[in-house]
Amino acid sequence: MTSQSQSLQHSEARERRRTLDVTSYDVRLDLASDEATFGSVTTVRFTSTGEATFLDLKPVSVRAITLDGLPLDPDLLDRGRLPLDPGAGAHELVVDAVMPFRNDGEGLHRSVDPADGRHYVYGMSFMDAAPTIFACFDQPDLKAPYTFHVRAPRDWVVIGNGAATLAETFADGSAQWELATTQPLSTYFVTLVAGPYHLVRDEHDGIPLGLSARASLARDLDKDADELLTMTRQCFDEYHRLFGIRYPFGHYHQAFVPEFNAGAMENPGCVTFRDPLIFTSRVTRGARVTRATTVAHEMAHQWFGNIVTPRWWDDLWLNESFAEYLGNRVTADVTEYDDAWTHLAYARRQWGLVADQRPTTHPVAGNGAVDALAALQDFDGISYSRGSSVLKQLNARLGDEVFFAGVVDHLTRHRFGNATMQDLFASWERAGAADLGSFTTSWLRTAGPDTIVLDREAGVLRRTPPAEHPADRTHVLRVARAVAGAWETSEVRIEGPETPYDAGTDAVVLDPYEDSWGVFPPDRVTVEALRSLLPAMDDQRLLAAVWNSVRSAFHNAAIDPADVVALLTARLPVEDTELAPRNTLPWVLASVVPLAGDDALARVHAAALGRLSSDPEGSELQLAAFRTAIASAEDADVLRSWLAGALPPGIEPDLALRWQVLVRLAVLGATDAAELDAELEADPTAVSRVEHTRARASLPTTEAKEFAWARLTGAVDAPNYELVAAGLGMWRGGQEQVTAPYVERYFAELPEVVTAHSGWVLADVTDAFFPSGSLDASVLAATQALAEHDAIPPSLRRRLVDRADQLQRMLAVRAAYPGA
Repeated sequence: MTSQSQSLQHSEARERRRTLDVTSYDVRLDLASDEATFGSVTTVRFTSTGEATFLDLKPVSVRAITLDGLPLDPDLLDRGRLPLDPGAGAHELVVDAVMPFRNDGEGLHRSVDPADGRHYVYGMSFMDAAPTIFACFDQPDLKAPYTFHVRAPRDWVVIGNGAATLAETFADGSAQWELATTQPLSTYFVTLVAGPYHLVRDEHDGIPLGLSARASLARDLDKDADELLTMTRQCFDEYHRLFGIRYPFGHYHQAFVPEFNAGAMENPGCVTFRDPLIFTSRVTRGARVTRATTVAHEMAHQWFGNIVTPRWWDDLWLNESFAEYLGNRVTADVTEYDDAWTHLAYARRQWGLVADQRPTTHPVAGNGAVDALAALQDFDGISYSRGSSVLKQLNARLGDEVFFAGVVDHLTRHRFGNATMQDLFASWERAGAADLGSFTTSWLRTAGPDTIVLDREAGVLRRTPPAEHPADRTHVLRVARAVAGAWETSEVRIEGPETPYDAGTDAVVLDPYEDSWGVFPPDRVTVEALRSLLPAMDDQRLLAAVWNSVRSAFHNAAIDPADVVALLTARLPVEDTELAPRNTLPWVLASVVPLAGDDALARVHAAALGRLSSDPEGSELQLAAFRTAIASAEDADVLRSWLAGALPPGIEPDLALRWQVLVRLAVLGATDAAELDAELEADPTAVSRVEHTRARASLPTTEAKEFAWARLTGAVDAPNYELVAAGLGMWRGGQEQVTAPYVERYFAELPEVVTAHSGWVLADVTDAFFPSGSLDASVLAATQALAEHDAIPPSLRRRLVDRADQLQRMLAVRAAYPGA
């Protein structure tokens, strides 16, 4: 047997589907015997046409394999595949294997809570991780019912796709759980959540509801349970209204689990979420909107994705685009977060637009992914943000009646089966849509966004498709225009390269309400006018659109960084309340400040202090301003005073703010490893562990950078969140003398990192440890060369190509505006 596995080819998946039908899976897991591995006995019943095929299996070891009662040689297992020659007819395959608990957020992930030392397990079977949990035919279109039987420690609870019942307890301290047989599921939906989780149970409209989180988060889960359950009920009611099809998977449990890579995963009956979505410190409305839309997004998948699943990964955009569109819409329509579209404009729009302008851009649909790993690279802002925008446009074109009639026809025709994009569009056309061929070609099968600019002198809106991906798209959008200081909106239809539009001398913002998809940079007159217009702007959607237009202009070297700082000074965009990497203020600090002159950071800090004093005490805007003030602070004494509790009125101390101050002190070299270690020891929570790693790696010392580097190379084993935190702390502005040797080491040693990490985490650490602050042509050349290295797998190559593009664009901004 060899440990290295091979990615499933689309051609192989088609052939295996032609020859096999899977009848059922019966899986017995023993989670009580060992902390490093678990026993997995899988019984697969299937019928075959009689042709040779293979089973997917990635074990630590194999105890026994039988086919129809006859033993098979376990040594036949090669790179995750067991060859089978079953003969025609019905068969029963039994695989008794030992599987690995993992700590990278994939497979059956086992985590130890630093707060109390308790162990937690959850399953993430997405893409190609299922065979590390149970033996299977691992592809989306070989669906089957699952029955799980789980032995676990007696103080654990067990939750899965099917409702779990405690069947028996044993004298050795273990217990047996039996899970109800599921509806037919794809392998990537199969999950198990087990451990001493704190549970909250409820019921709505005949559907048993549940929430769970680690025991150390019990108080915080209880505090948020009413909001979460209220949103769950509201979303169920709305989806039942929209689809007219009842939720068919029995119970609906939402499990908040540790060290989860994605935002969430839509496993039928047991949705898993990253547990930072259970808030342990004060958060802004933006964070709550993100959580609300995530809840609604995963519930949308129960219909679009779980009832009907794509045949192959290159159609999975349908799941994500559909859930992104409906999750946002339903959140705004029926929950307390009616401003969801505004927050999402900040958090998601640029994610998609930047991805769509990279060399690695791809069509929303029909990406032609030749294997599963290639498909994984296309789960990006294009699949989510652009795909959602296209579906929103299609809904506006068809109207709700035809749009949802087509969806219901699709879900009904292919219930518990698999389908393609062509199947869905055929359902829409049956429901009354006109021929959608040209729409599909322009918006779904052609990559890259159009750029639309106001040519004031010519009196036209000029549409330019990307040269590499020409398309003739029609845009129907609104234009906001400042007339005597008041904003007026009109609709414009853009059908050709030039559309007449006389703006006079007024400021103009194109597509302020995201009616279309494209790059809409502001012209020079608008940029100048915005300095006086921004402070009085009260339309929050329009304000978000302004900042998206500025970000698009910066991305394309079409605005001076000094002008961006001037706009920041006029009105710091704390309305985008989150400090997540995709949001506005992190972009300012990471991209604009390094190119905007020596005083840029001080000016951002002063603007943050101004908002801190002017925004209402205790408001989310004040909290967002304070976070920005911390992130931009250069005076260690001020930071120390905040750490000691001398906080502005309205700001309450909590763990998140404390660690943010400590991280900033570390960047400035105003703390040391001993103080940071003592802080962790005083409050050893999961949040503290991650932020301690970030802070230690941020110190401007060789010891700190070696601390981080040991996690990249695998010399020190660390869970996924801590790995990424170490990488993000590694490279800090002003520390170039310390980090200089590691620039060369990154390019020299990255090919070996593939032996230390795999899957999702491998791509994440490649990105997190990239020397992002090194704005130098030699670094660009090294990045481009490394992307072509034979030892670099596709997931790393994708990240490196994207990093090279970003670096090239930053260098272009610096070249265009050398006076900054």
